[in-house]
Amino acid sequence: MIPQKESLTVEFKSDRGPLSDRELIETVVCMANSKGGVIYLGVEDNGVVTGVHKNHQDYQGLAALISNRTTPSVHVRVKSLFPDGKTRVLRIEVPKMTQIIATTDGVIKRRRIQANGTPSCVPFPPHEFNSRLASFRKMDISALPVPEATLDDLDPIQRARLRQFIERNSGDEVLLELEDIRFDSALGLIIREDDVWRPTLTGLLLIGREASLRRLVPTHEIAFQMLEGEKVRLNEFTRAPLIQALEWVETLFKPLNPETEMQVGLFRVPVPRLDRRAFREALANAVIHRDYSKLGAVHVRIEGDMLTISNPGGLVEGVTLNNLLTTEPRPRNPSLADACKRIGLVERTGRGVDIIYRGLLRYGKPRPDYSRTDNHTVVLRLSLSEANLAFLHLVLREEERTEKPLPIESLIILSVLQEQKRLTRNELASFIQRTPADAGRTLEALVEAGLVQPHGATRGRTYTLSPQVYKELGATVEYARQVGFDRLQQEQLVRNYVRQTGSIRRAEVMDLCRLDQGQAYRLLKRMVGAGILKRQGSKRGTHYVPGEKF
Repeated sequence: MIPQKESLTVEFKSDRGPLSDRELIETVVCMANSKGGVIYLGVEDNGVVTGVHKNHQDYQGLAALISNRTTPSVHVRVKSLFPDGKTRVLRIEVPKMTQIIATTDGVIKRRRIQANGTPSCVPFPPHEFNSRLASFRKMDISALPVPEATLDDLDPIQRARLRQFIERNSGDEVLLELEDIRFDSALGLIIREDDVWRPTLTGLLLIGREASLRRLVPTHEIAFQMLEGEKVRLNEFTRAPLIQALEWVETLFKPLNPETEMQVGLFRVPVPRLDRRAFREALANAVIHRDYSKLGAVHVRIEGDMLTISNPGGLVEGVTLNNLLTTEPRPRNPSLADACKRIGLVERTGRGVDIIYRGLLRYGKPRPDYSRTDNHTVVLRLSLSEANLAFLHLVLREEERTEKPLPIESLIILSVLQEQKRLTRNELASFIQRTPADAGRTLEALVEAGLVQPHGATRGRTYTLSPQVYKELGATVEYARQVGFDRLQQEQLVRNYVRQTGSIRRAEVMDLCRLDQGQAYRLLKRMVGAGILKRQGSKRGTHYVPGEKF
């Protein structure tokens, strides 16, 4: 009933003192301003249960006390527990709040994990408020005017660069017809405040003077690093406006991204070390969705055959590693994101993650890796390993047949099956972050296209790449091994069943080995032919018993 130790969402509070109302209220505020959680009143820091003080026996009034002493009011749920059968402990469930919560005395705290790994309540400084509100999309920092900034902080040269970028990248051409002040206003680069035009954070990031950016937006910085073991071959930084900064990064990366060609029919297809569109989308996402209220650079780091792009600020509320592919776009900086879509810097639909996935998977490379992302930093790792030309040829051939790009779900399933060999529909559904029914429809299309092969009956059906795909990938031995293991395992299951019961029927084989009627028939026929089993009876009474070589 009670966790073994404290964590970011679990707090033990001793009540032998008793615990003062002030300290209890501050703890509630602390947890509400973080991830929410549960306070166990009457438990020592080491997890020993000592019970609640008589002052807190009326636990039903505790929720009202907390609501009255917090602003905005926090409505908790209090439950009485008896973990040892006799000693009362109060379980106080604190919700995660999307507003900044304070005590009625004006104390504001938040919860964090200290360097030694233990949780603690610490002061919540005002300069961090915007970051939390932005993560809940309660505030758009990028749309706000920057204090002390004036129109003189905007650079006409950068505006001209931005216009050229729009024209070159098929951005919103209507913008090109506007005069400068209307151009800036339409993109959200400036905002009118007290009858005066003021640059927004978006404006400074896109067309601000570099000196002004250093002075007014000290959190903006991009680093490009190249490591070889413990040696640093390259370590460069820039605080230039975004378009100039991104072009600077692409210029540094270009000689490190060689391109070969592959002959496909009458055409030669370029094969880069890393798909350029995927790289640009990943880099743009990092600068657009970073937390501009926190210090720290966007890092682009090459180490061996891996490229890592990281940015300050974790995933925004509602976005997790388990729904990256399916959630609706939730930008941390909506104004900046919208401007970047209109100028043609990023995918207009907001599905840039799909572009990143496609840019790796169609070349037979491992999936983009976000696993190192935490509450403070988004970390994306992209493989720079050599492309699997046979896999690319397979994808291109299928896209030519259907006259449309292979769906991202299909690419993921083919990639996962190439890596993990055999999976069920439910297991594959988790990789494409969709329902088993959605996975089933994608698998049906792949089976129909001859790219995937099902094994077993519907309930326990598994999937592998088809024999033809294994052949094209030069891995026919792997397919034969998969099928061989299947047969050996099925025969062993039948042997064990007959050994225990004395006989077996076809329906029992179907259920035991998860096979359809035809597959069960062929398995039994093979075992009878080998002398392992012997058929007895006829029609509905047909069953199989041990044979001479059982």
